[in-house]
Amino acid sequence: MLPFGPEVSIITPSYNSEKTVEATIRSVLGQTFRDWEMIIVDDCSTDQTRMKLAAAEFADERIHTVFLTENSGAAAARNAALDLARGRYIAFLDSDDCWKPEKLEKQLNFMKKNGYAFSFTGYEYISQDGESLHKVIQAPAQITYEDMLKNTIVGCLTVMVDRERTGQFRMPDLRSRQDLATWLGLLKKGIVAYGLNETLSEYRISGKTSLSGNKWKAARKTWFVYRQVEKLPVLLSCWYFCHYAAHALIKRF
Repeated sequence: MLPFGPEVSIITPSYNSEKTVEATIRSVLGQTFRDWEMIIVDDCSTDQTRMKLAAAEFADERIHTVFLTENSGAAAARNAALDLARGRYIAFLDSDDCWKPEKLEKQLNFMKKNGYAFSFTGYEYISQDGESLHKVIQAPAQITYEDMLKNTIVGCLTVMVDRERTGQFRMPDLRSRQDLATWLGLLKKGIVAYGLNETLSEYRISGKTSLSGNKWKAARKTWFVYRQVEKLPVLLSCWYFCHYAAHALIKRF
């Protein structure tokens, strides 16, 4: 049994996000669903991020901050938050992304009504200034383990997981693609990820780190997940990678 706490725990890693983290927090404060906690783990920011996080924690008791003493990457930051999370449902939101006001309410109802363990939603791209770029990534009806190997369409900022159904989980210690490896680990158990095809999240593309902005690096890290994390044979990895590349091009253009 999970300890008593809010129904939803929001997991947010942060690093040098002084220009965006306040908008991220406002999008959580503006949720129509109110029974949540937000755990923000700062990975040794060198700008004014920590000061803004401390102010947010002081202003709302549902916000909890953790300040790491050594820069360890997004996976370590998310795992530190997962260790503290008290909610049955886990939602992920990075410190430069935002949610639409009904995101938690609609997604939680979607999962409860259907008994889903893992869900995700559609999302749209926004600029560094928060303006819509009029590009929407739609959520397919469902994603299995093999589907995920072919198409990494699930946005981390849209995911919600019911830990009572999946059991406790952590992210592998990777500097990139740790979210993909995590979803694959859950789906490999036979869990299916179900998509709520509504645009409920906003993914900020300008100002992203080179790890997420550089498509070539992302492709190399995806290959690494195939071979080193999932231990897939070379030919099978090539088969899935061709599908991944095709879907990535479709999503991009």
